[in-house]
Amino acid sequence: MHISGNNLGRTDGSAVGKKDRMKKIVCAVAAAAMLAGCASGSAAASSEDHLARIKKAGKLTVGLEGDWQPFSFHDNSDKLVGFDVEVAQNIASILGVEANIIEAPWDGLFAGETAGTYDIVVNGVDVTEDRKATYDFTDPYAYDHTVLVVSASNTEIKGFSDLKGKTTANSIGSTYMEIGESFGADVKGVDTLAETMSMVINGQVDATINASTSVQDYLVTTGETRLNVVAQMDEATAYAIPLVKGADNDSLRSAINDALKQMRENGKLAELSKKYFGADLSNQ
Repeated sequence: MHISGNNLGRTDGSAVGKKDRMKKIVCAVAAAAMLAGCASGSAAASSEDHLARIKKAGKLTVGLEGDWQPFSFHDNSDKLVGFDVEVAQNIASILGVEANIIEAPWDGLFAGETAGTYDIVVNGVDVTEDRKATYDFTDPYAYDHTVLVVSASNTEIKGFSDLKGKTTANSIGSTYMEIGESFGADVKGVDTLAETMSMVINGQVDATINASTSVQDYLVTTGETRLNVVAQMDEATAYAIPLVKGADNDSLRSAINDALKQMRENGKLAELSKKYFGADLSNQ
């Protein structure tokens, strides 16, 4: 699989740099939350729906991790790039507004959207029945597969069914954490893909579960040979954009679906997919 020239140096960078970035992220989220709180009263008193308010403001505020290559990450010049970053930017452009992207940990993205900190979350979100009970999803914009990763020296785990009684590491609240638990694993919650891989390599956990695209990107960009992908789920994972349920978001969801349709028909989704994944994952 072809991977972009950027590597994981930003993820595994100096502690000082990472702390500085995290401070910026926390400040940005706090500021956005304050603005959202100030706007909530006026939104309630207005007859405008969410899409109308976005267009009036001239910006689409998007929440994503910024630390999940190749979906969203920082390149060697510390610029935020990635598949989801460019998808969000293109959606905003089609809507006629600017993309205001805020980085935050995965386990706070949904709460941030519900609170109004973000208009939408574009972060490779799996469409699951549990999530559909709380959020209305747009049409899928990419498809992936879930894989199981173990240490190259591990001969006990050959498939997902071998996870019972074992330990795995995954992002807190992620679908991958839920999959591990469903197979009987004791799941350790962490923040980043790089951390999960390190924990497997160091023997802190037996395995990790993640998207095939991200795992392959990690293995290629790092040259890591101490890990093996031992299993892949047959069913494809659909990535879509969750929106808070309610009539307030009906026109926004329709507009995003129209934007995604346009991007699919003009080849933009395929172009971005090939750029970051090395293959067209825009269709099932």
